[in-house]
Amino acid sequence: MLARLHAINAEHGYLPAEALRQAADELHVPLSQIYGAASFYAAFSFEPRGRHTVQVCQGTACYIRGGDKILDKLESALGVRPGGTTPDRRFTLETVYCVGSCSMAPVVRVDGDTYGRLKPERVERILKRYD
Repeated sequence: MLARLHAINAEHGYLPAEALRQAADELHVPLSQIYGAASFYAAFSFEPRGRHTVQVCQGTACYIRGGDKILDKLESALGVRPGGTTPDRRFTLETVYCVGSCSMAPVVRVDGDTYGRLKPERVERILKRYD
């Protein structure tokens, strides 16, 4: 079942309801079991996601060093709140609570690229790299 969920997610970038219904039929399992497994793992989303994922660390070191201001700037620049995706599906904004880079706090990760010691004024310049 997980392999099928990963395949659906890879194809669509999220788990559309129709694809989940089809998977349940193909695997001969109740749809509720498919949803149960999919909702358990944070790697899956039931909503379309952006081409780029922006993760803002809000762990203790990042928060104390201005992570909340970085998050505010990203929300303003992207026009979405954490968990949201921009209307053009370019970015999905997420908060995380440690990326393991406390010495570089505050930290933002975009598609696995890590940006540390950030100031709010650098946020828009970073986003432009992902056009």
